[in-house]
Amino acid sequence: MSLEVIEKIQRLKAQRNAVILAHNYQPGEIQDLADYVGDSLGLSIEAATTKADVIVFCGVKFMAETAAILSPDKTVLLPEIHAGCPMADMISAEELIKLKAEHPEALVVCYVNSTAEVKAESDYCCTSGNAVDLVASLPAGRKIIFVPDKNLGQFVAVRTGRDMVLWPGYCPTHVRITVEEVLATKEKHPDAVVMAHPECSMDICDVADELLSTGQMLKFARASDARTFIIATEVGIIHTLKKQNPDKEFYAASEKAVCPNMKKITLEKVLWSLEDMKYKITVDQEIASRAKASLDRMIEILPA
Repeated sequence: MSLEVIEKIQRLKAQRNAVILAHNYQPGEIQDLADYVGDSLGLSIEAATTKADVIVFCGVKFMAETAAILSPDKTVLLPEIHAGCPMADMISAEELIKLKAEHPEALVVCYVNSTAEVKAESDYCCTSGNAVDLVASLPAGRKIIFVPDKNLGQFVAVRTGRDMVLWPGYCPTHVRITVEEVLATKEKHPDAVVMAHPECSMDICDVADELLSTGQMLKFARASDARTFIIATEVGIIHTLKKQNPDKEFYAASEKAVCPNMKKITLEKVLWSLEDMKYKITVDQEIASRAKASLDRMIEILPA
């Protein structure tokens, strides 16, 4: 059945001049199907530069919104309209406007895991892969408001030494990982390198050997002489890590680190999306224009 579905998807993809983009946390069969698999930064750049007419975005809604903002002339489809992001929903544009009024001198940096409306109220957008470099590039002495992830914001503040106002948002999947689980897994595999995502809580960041975005994890694992790794992020990335490094071993720091929203897309939903051209993601033109400015500044400062 899966093979038949995949063949139908490939035919429709060709007919519609479509490209399938998938995040590293997607189910393995979706990653295998995709034309491009990556982290938020890589996906943003791919969405901005693709020659396809249709982008089928296998991720969550804010990612599809970002693709629609960066490629307004493309049709962007999200196969599962209810694939949301709890972290993105932890701050509204109204709340950010109020915070800006309290710190009128501050620059606003928003994590890409945010709604289009929040991006529109921000000066710069960033991803976990470029947040440190982006913040470090901003004018010295300027206070920075960082939303919505307090854990990534704290990581950036420590690395850059910048004065940052942090919003108390977080990723429910990453905070589900406990330091006890990481240490217990390390005890079983004492030679393993612990790679953690900076969305993890600070106690996990303190015991990790490397703090990396998912894209950086993939690069590090390929280049490293280490043979064993413990992965403190959403478990979906282990599929690609194993695929790219068949001679190395990867262990999840926690089997609880599963994002239910990232697992909502299936092969059948991708097929239905291409058949019915749904669900089309659109962003209000005025909001999109302002949000694109923050995304463009991110891409201009840190080219691929």
